[in-house]
Parts: sequence; structure tokens; C-alpha cells
Amino acid sequence: MISQKAKYALRALVALTRAPPGATRMISEISREQAIPKKFLEQILLELKRAGIVTSQRGRTGGYALLKTPGEVTFGEVLRLIDGPIAPLPCLSKVFYRRCEDCREEESCEVRHVFARVAEATREVLDRTTLADAVHVELETL
Repeated sequence: MISQKAKYALRALVALTRAPPGATRMISEISREQAIPKKFLEQILLELKRAGIVTSQRGRTGGYALLKTPGEVTFGEVLRLIDGPIAPLPCLSKVFYRRCEDCREEESCEVRHVFARVAEATREVLDRTTLADAVHVELETL
């Protein structure tokens, strides 16, 4: 299950994806439109800015915009940034691998074998789905 923070981050990025090219969106607009607490959204956008996903512009006409194109930002990238590893078990994490303390032998662990398939399928979807894909799919269903 993803955290509420990750869900808010993805919703904020979708809102920025919908903005016209070159336009910025103010935190208050995104907060109101996406029902995200403003202070929490500020923290999330700063984290996304530090990661090079969004940029900000000061001033009366300022706000936030995507730094990368919507086709370059994957759901997997955002989830790893906000929540950490995308793995149901620490021994299945590609980036944050850690051996399970109660496991005697990973190669013969039945639980690990089942969840390895789950993790692989999940990563495949998340790492191949971009913000552009999400907005396109959403528009098709309307």
C-alpha cells in the first residue's frame, strides 16, 4: 500500500501535467483542486524539486511546473522517492536490499518466490507508467 504522501505527490504531479506547457500552478490552486493540505503539499513539492522533477518560479505569476516532461516521470520513480523501496519484502528490493532476519536460505524460501513475482509485476507496471500515460488513460475514460 502506498502512503498518503505518495498519493498526494502523484495527484500534484498529475495536476502539473494538465497545466499548459510553460505555465506554472500555485500551491493554493493545486491544494484546493486536489484536496491536499497546503502545508503538506509545500513539503512534497520541495522534495520533488530537490529530486529535479519540478521547478518553481517566484513572484506574483510564479508557482510550480514540471521540470521533466510528463513522459519522463514514472510512477515508480515518484513512489521510490517518497516511500522508498517498491518491494513487499526487504530481500526483494533492488535498491534497498536487506536480508530477512528470519530467513535461513533465500533460494528455497517459498514466501520469497511468490512475492518475487508480485514485486516484479508491480515494478513493471509502475516503472513503465508515466504521468503522460496516466493523464491519457484518464482522458480516454471520460
